[in-house]
Amino acid sequence: MKKFAIAAATATALTLTMANVAFAQQSTQAPLMVAAGEVTKAKEATSDTWITTKVKADLVTEKGIPGTDIKVETNKGVVSLSSDVAVSSAQKDTAVAIAKKIKGVQAVSADGLKTN
Repeated sequence: MKKFAIAAATATALTLTMANVAFAQQSTQAPLMVAAGEVTKAKEATSDTWITTKVKADLVTEKGIPGTDIKVETNKGVVSLSSDVAVSSAQKDTAVAIAKKIKGVQAVSADGLKTN
């Protein structure tokens, strides 16, 4: 019974895949065109979101850094670090260094990080 269920699921998946390929080849509609400016904005937003996520993840996993207390914002590749909790100068320097090494980061501002 188990073998039949696996075979049936595989056959269904293959049939759907082949149907999608055939349908895609028969489509005669022109592709949807998007304004170049909107595409650029979408790429920037995705890139900024990715940078923010990557910086935050790296800060949280770094020992000796209060990563959960550091707020990260990115705008056009410029990362801004801030906190409500005071950090040491060494922690601030480490946080800036972590942010700078992330691909796509143009600059890092740590003016919002409170230091002891």
